[in-house]
Amino acid sequence: MVVFGVRIPPVFSLLIWISLWEIAGQLDLAFILPPFSAVIRELVILLQRNDFQAAAWLTFQAFALGMTISIIFGISIGFIMGSSKIANGVLGMWVNIFASAPLSSLVPILMLLFGLGQTTIVVTVILFSTWIIALDTYAGVRHISPSLVEMGRSFGASRVQLLTRVLFWAALPEILAGVRMGLIRAVKGIVIGQLLVSVVALGRLFRTFSDNFQFEQFWALTVTLFIFALLFSSAIGWLEQKVEYYAKTRV
Repeated sequence: MVVFGVRIPPVFSLLIWISLWEIAGQLDLAFILPPFSAVIRELVILLQRNDFQAAAWLTFQAFALGMTISIIFGISIGFIMGSSKIANGVLGMWVNIFASAPLSSLVPILMLLFGLGQTTIVVTVILFSTWIIALDTYAGVRHISPSLVEMGRSFGASRVQLLTRVLFWAALPEILAGVRMGLIRAVKGIVIGQLLVSVVALGRLFRTFSDNFQFEQFWALTVTLFIFALLFSSAIGWLEQKVEYYAKTRV
């Protein structure tokens, strides 16, 4: 960010918003918005609570399992679409529909199918994150230079070797971009799923805090999820930069 010709680190933008939040809370402009300092105090207490730690562990398990399945399915679907025009014609429309549809409306249906438990949360994560990974993988495969494929074939690479040793690595920058976007959508999906189910993990805590007007704890829990998403997204972004040279070698 540049202000009056001076480059300001992005963290200062965050500090400005935190300051505005603190001022609004101290002035008691809205009862649902406590001072940020109070939220941080409750955050420290929340991290030490046994019920939060147990809920966070259940949430992380559902998130990790859902994201693992999403990455496998998303990359597979993207490669199938990118490698076959027939598959792209059959799958492309559905992938785009699910990528742009309001998927939160499907969570009640998932509750009827899978019940009120972790399975519904895992399926929700998969539903939210798979399609963007598939689309980015498809874009990466379509942008691979045909010369790379011909080179692999000229060296006697089998179809499996061509996919795993040439195409995958060439499409890796777009795949990682899709994983990063899928991770962000997965966090949104797991929160929506747990809020609607509201009997498991962090969803139960969200419901308890909001029903009892414990907004310091509510915002502390929200900040925790934001930090979690930011850390994972930053890690994937760092990995993207490390493999960015693959994109530069393609024409």
